[in-house]
Amino acid sequence: MGCFSCFDSKEEEKLNPQRDDRKEVHLTAPSNISRLSSGADRLKTRSINGSKREFLGLKDAPDVQIAAHTFTFRELAAATSNFRPESFIGEGGFGRVYKGRLPSGQVVAVKQLDRNGLQGNREFLVEVLMLSLLHHPNLVNLIGYCADGDQRLLVYEFMPLGSLEDHLHDLPPDKEPLDWNTRMKIAAGAAKGLEYLHDKANPPVIYRDFKSSNILLEENFFPKLSDFGLAKLGPTGDKSHVSTRVMGTYGYCAPEYAMTGQLTVKSDVYSFGVVFLELITGRKAIDSTMPQGEQNLVAWARPLFNDRRKFAKLADPRLQGQFPMRGLYQALAVASMCIQEQAPARPLIGDVVTALSYLANQVDDKRNKDDRGGRICRNEDGAGGGGSGRKWPDLDGGSEKEDSPRETARMLNRDLDRERAVAEAKMWGENWREKRRQNAQGSFDGTNG
Repeated sequence: MGCFSCFDSKEEEKLNPQRDDRKEVHLTAPSNISRLSSGADRLKTRSINGSKREFLGLKDAPDVQIAAHTFTFRELAAATSNFRPESFIGEGGFGRVYKGRLPSGQVVAVKQLDRNGLQGNREFLVEVLMLSLLHHPNLVNLIGYCADGDQRLLVYEFMPLGSLEDHLHDLPPDKEPLDWNTRMKIAAGAAKGLEYLHDKANPPVIYRDFKSSNILLEENFFPKLSDFGLAKLGPTGDKSHVSTRVMGTYGYCAPEYAMTGQLTVKSDVYSFGVVFLELITGRKAIDSTMPQGEQNLVAWARPLFNDRRKFAKLADPRLQGQFPMRGLYQALAVASMCIQEQAPARPLIGDVVTALSYLANQVDDKRNKDDRGGRICRNEDGAGGGGSGRKWPDLDGGSEKEDSPRETARMLNRDLDRERAVAEAKMWGENWREKRRQNAQGSFDGTNG
């Protein structure tokens, strides 16, 4: 599935180039792209630093050098054996991806911009700037780029296991499906990448294109987020959202963003929930080969959350029952919260990381298994970064009822209900005091009238 503009066609964009939101700071200088440095035509530091500060919205910020290496087209052609079919490893919204080897011996992935594709020069600039400024173990490393003439290429570290999508969908008969523990570890690592973007980056970054094909896998299935061409700086100050033209991938877009263009970090949380459902169920976000009513993963899964007798139907049949039932309940609880239709009802990604850290630390040692066939080991330090402080249920104990997604959702909403009740109480108190004041004033006026 490629990148798409949910409501705007490519032709319409050409006819209405001014339609892009002018508040999108990082898209205001597309002309700088043609002057990005290459081996043949080096960009002056002043120009690219200026565009970077404009992109950040920090015009008074000191110059920061872009660390990415610049390549000539000739160098990358040599690295990929002239982009021969034997070097081809994949294709996405940006263009075709080739495996290459630099003169140093380093193996890399080279993405070549498709000039007729859905993403273009501005996405190329955003990708270079984002990955030059953002660094985290769960984000792919940008090694360099090429802007020779009209050629646009990006050079990344090579991820030997491909994408998560490659290991979840359309598996050949001889390929082993991912086991439950590996799925949970991939989910936890991908969530940590999002947590870094939402909570550690300043200003926060909204990924906007979280999907299984954008999660790349290193050795031991260590996940890294890739493709930052659609990333946006999040709201700052007292703003609650960023308004932007709707872009994303069908099946992963949060409903409020698709309908209004109002983007928040909770939009990413929804997309994460869809990918997590893919991990649990083994199904695609959108699959036209499935029967009517099962083609949209979220629409198919939501009714099943309400009947615990159907929980087992949500587990990927290729797992052949090899998963802890309690772990399945807890995973479904997290997924169900993330795909809530109302954005405020979704948890912050920091809370998701905390919950998934327990699931990801499941072990196979028999000493850590209980009589019911599986147990999740609790992380001693409560692993997990930031968040709202919202507590997830104890995964080590509790009744069967407490393990259900609905019960977990109820517990997660307890804080939200409490906040709402406090707000209502404050409003009632203020109204009551105001009414007393008015009554006292009226009584005063009556005695002196």
